[in-house]
Amino acid sequence: MKISDLIAAEILKMINESEGHIAEIQRNEFANGIGCAPSQINYVLSSRFTPEHGYIIESRRGGGGYIKIKRIKMSHSSAIMHIINSIGDTIDSLSAQVLIDNCYQSAIIDKIAAKIMCAALSNNAMQRVPISERAYLRAALLKEMLLVQI
Repeated sequence: MKISDLIAAEILKMINESEGHIAEIQRNEFANGIGCAPSQINYVLSSRFTPEHGYIIESRRGGGGYIKIKRIKMSHSSAIMHIINSIGDTIDSLSAQVLIDNCYQSAIIDKIAAKIMCAALSNNAMQRVPISERAYLRAALLKEMLLVQI
């Protein structure tokens, strides 16, 4: 089992065992308990515990700091609107592909929609668009493609 899978499994276990579906960790202590670097905790949180996957992360810095991971239930349309609002004015090709894959893995979009979106937003499809404009166009197209999924 990969270390990232182990970290995710431990966090999910904590969430599933809590009444409020919340896991509260102190990053350094948690990393020491698992035997990994604190940065690996950050990676897992940013890649697997995203709003697209149905989680909200809160953190408090300082000596008594913590990271709180909460499972949330959203309707399909609320999830899509949250994702659209998180995109911003620009998005690069790789980030768009990751976001689309996360949406597919979370059953927000189906496999065919994911393939079409990735193809339409690829650098190959954007060859005739000036490089300086691609990220803007990609973000606008992605938002529109997600809107039609509602």
